[in-house]
Amino acid sequence: NHHDGQLSPVVGVHNIQIMRANREYPAKENGFGWTYNHQPMMAYWNGKFYVHFLCDPKDEQVPPSHTLIQSSADGYTWSAPDMLFPEYDVPEGFTKEGVEGVAHNMKAVMHQRQGFYVSKDNRLYALGYYGICLSKKDHNNDGNGIGRVIREIKADGTMGNIYFIYYNHGFNEKNTDYPNYRKGDKYLKRAVAEILANPRIRMGWVEESDRNDPIVPLNKPYKAYCDYTLPDGRIAALWKHALNSISSDGGNTWEQPVERAKGFVNSNAKIWGQRLSDGTYATIYNPSEFRWPLAISLSADGLNYTTLNLVNGEVPPMRYGGNYKSFGPQYVRGIIEGNGTPEDGDLWLTYSMNKEDMWVSHIPVPVQINATAHANDNFEGMKSLSELSAWNIYSPIQAPVSLDGKWLKLSDRDKFDYCRIERKIPATKELAVEFDVKAAQNNHGWLQIEFLDEDGTACSRIELTDLGEMRCKGGARYGIMGKYEIGKTYHIRAELSVATRTATVYLDGKKAATRM
Repeated sequence: NHHDGQLSPVVGVHNIQIMRANREYPAKENGFGWTYNHQPMMAYWNGKFYVHFLCDPKDEQVPPSHTLIQSSADGYTWSAPDMLFPEYDVPEGFTKEGVEGVAHNMKAVMHQRQGFYVSKDNRLYALGYYGICLSKKDHNNDGNGIGRVIREIKADGTMGNIYFIYYNHGFNEKNTDYPNYRKGDKYLKRAVAEILANPRIRMGWVEESDRNDPIVPLNKPYKAYCDYTLPDGRIAALWKHALNSISSDGGNTWEQPVERAKGFVNSNAKIWGQRLSDGTYATIYNPSEFRWPLAISLSADGLNYTTLNLVNGEVPPMRYGGNYKSFGPQYVRGIIEGNGTPEDGDLWLTYSMNKEDMWVSHIPVPVQINATAHANDNFEGMKSLSELSAWNIYSPIQAPVSLDGKWLKLSDRDKFDYCRIERKIPATKELAVEFDVKAAQNNHGWLQIEFLDEDGTACSRIELTDLGEMRCKGGARYGIMGKYEIGKTYHIRAELSVATRTATVYLDGKKAATRM
């Protein structure tokens, strides 16, 4: 019933859109106009964030398919997507036992549950997997694909050659288009040896490897493996549907039976778990039978999770339909152990929205779920959104939140979405709030300023409308506060009282409206 689940937000979450699909005006910035974009992965290496994600023109599991990559020095400004793993030709006449269809002029369909690996030589590699879908209902993670590939990402932004590191049945270095990794340099060969020797990496291959392939330590049909290290050195694993287990030998064997975590509400979207820089733990997931909202739960020991708060509760309209497309902020992933630690020590996440747009979230660590002080902010001199550690931000590409040296600025040209800023404060029964506001126009656009309880229900609202009016809402009616002019700064004071159920608004020192 509530897109945000009526969850109280974590303090200081910044949700930033990094790629917005656009089929009508395809360009490098929007992923070349392909509108199925999903399954992002993240790493931090050599002072940069990296995200890669797989893409199809319109539909999940319908070729052609490729993987794109983006990078950022600060997590807020991102490069245009670059081609990481291009389209790949399926051999003519390819078939799958028990599956209808024969490949003819067909491209592979990418599917990867793990995206990056930083080697002991401190080199960054991207990982991908070429699967095959013979129809819309066929699957690219059924163990009947082509194989797993690797590519080095270099510090200057260039990329090395693509190599196969593991093949599915029927494929080898003689009938595939990229060379085997043994033809690569010594650094690549050492990196692949590390990968193949690491059971925690190989655990993520279960869906794509041949069925019952012994290279996978726990060969069960559990999806979207994720893990982290417990204080005693054991490894905790999470899968879709909140399945979980623990390994005492570094990931080679796992406790049985694998069961659903009690009290863990989740459907078939990914769950991300991570040990944070302060030694606590977090899981981030969709706590419902849908793929919204995106929430975070915290734990002191990595085993017992005691909180649930909002990361992103927005569910914008899906602009482009497609096969297996789902609403909401979903398939969340962070940075796996060994793939880098951001210098700020904070929690960084990536996810797709509606399986068409790419987003990242920046969550300050320690994760703060309760506000301890009231707002007292001056934006003058601030240069980076990262400085707004007490503010929550929702910033699409076409409706960005920004700073201009004096103002915290909201703008919007997105026909399907909007920007939003939020300041969490302690629960307060008698509240006075003062702020300045200035509009760059008064004949289009609409600014809403709301005062919410911890469930996200608004008790009062101030609006700047597209008719040039400033007004205050109470119940179903509005009180007109007056006209507002372009470029003029207005000082607003709002006094809200739970005891009297009133909101009194002053405009430039003069009482302008009182509403219930």
